[in-house]
Amino acid sequence: MRIWGKLMKDNHLIKDIVVENYDYNLSRTKKVFQALDEMCYEFDLAKPIWLETNKEDFIRRSRTRFTKDSFVEDIEFDYLDFHVIEEDY
Repeated sequence: MRIWGKLMKDNHLIKDIVVENYDYNLSRTKKVFQALDEMCYEFDLAKPIWLETNKEDFIRRSRTRFTKDSFVEDIEFDYLDFHVIEEDY
């Protein structure tokens, strides 16, 4: 599984990272949470909260945006775009 994380501000890419996890012993959900943890570590961010809209978007499209409402602390960007770009089966 490969997941792309992008920090966006004013429709411009500030930072991005692709996280890969091919551990077939882990469930898809655990891979997603690990990828988000790694991204937040690399971006030096607190972990965002999965709101209902985030969950619904991710289930439907394998993509979601974490806006300021998902973060406890103030953020210096508009949103974190979290997107599965490759699934493993």
